[in-house]
Amino acid sequence: MKELNKDSLGHAIYGRVSQDLIRGKLQPNQKLTIRGLADSLGTSSTPVRDAVQRLLQDNALEQRSMRDLRVPVLTTAAYLEITAIRTELEGLAAAGAAAVAQDKDVAMLKRIVLRNEEASAAGKWPLAIEMNQKFHFALAEIAGMPILLGVLSRLWLRTGPLISGYYAKTHNDMVEQHHQIIAACETHDSAAARAAMQADIEKPRDGITQYIQTLEQK
Repeated sequence: MKELNKDSLGHAIYGRVSQDLIRGKLQPNQKLTIRGLADSLGTSSTPVRDAVQRLLQDNALEQRSMRDLRVPVLTTAAYLEITAIRTELEGLAAAGAAAVAQDKDVAMLKRIVLRNEEASAAGKWPLAIEMNQKFHFALAEIAGMPILLGVLSRLWLRTGPLISGYYAKTHNDMVEQHHQIIAACETHDSAAARAAMQADIEKPRDGITQYIQTLEQK
């Protein structure tokens, strides 16, 4: 990062922190500091502060006071709204992927799910959760929908920490519907892929709303 100019460095840091949010490496209600982020990234505070300002505008972080920067806890209403949007958009991505998936795409999806299962069995939940996110985004990439992928990235900025925290706490299965989506991609069954993805997103809805309530009580 030292070789990048200020603007490029700020963009790189924004991308890095965004990935940490999307993949759940930062947890709901976790307190952050500009200095702490700068130290962990090996850079100065100025580009980190610029990146944080962008994340605040994205509602991916919240500033409770001058010295209190946190990963927000979504309200139940916000979570349910985003879930409804994800159900439609990620269903579209899955259907699109199934329509055009080639053997190499199916093989990639199978590798992602295998790594997820291996990480889950070994208790490596951060890696399992990362593979879960990777699978979801891979479908939009296979479908050739970069605009949709950009929209999903912003939604996952808001929900990534929540989804991660829930699965890390409950150790529930993340890939049951993923196998069905892969099978639909192999047979180019767009309707089945869409239905399986929608079921995948809706399955943990009640559990996550209960998890939100435990966070709100802290």
